Amino acid sequence: MFRPKVPTMPQPTGLVVSSAVVEPTTIAPSVLAPPPAIAAPAPFRSANRLTPGTALALVGGGTAVVLVVGAVLVSMLLAVAITATSVAGCAVVIRSILTRR
Repeated sequence: MFRPKVPTMPQPTGLVVSSAVVEPTTIAPSVLAPPPAIAAPAPFRSANRLTPGTALALVGGGTAVVLVVGAVLVSMLLAVAITATSVAGCAVVIRSILTRR
């Protein structure tokens, strides 16, 4: 029950067994589909259509992203600085306790 059962690999016999039967078919030249028609080119459209409102929205969105990312980075830097100051203060207190003996 606790012994693994290792499957045996099938040994090649040299026989080829086909599971699908393919029947030959003939296609008459008149049955072939006609070549596709050439599509008319689409009219030229400018890719960039910036109205003053769109430009103002883009500038406002970019400014908001820069301010948010800046605030996050500054807060992370402030957290690191406060932690470093706290660790330095602890080190000074521990050193003063150890040197009083």
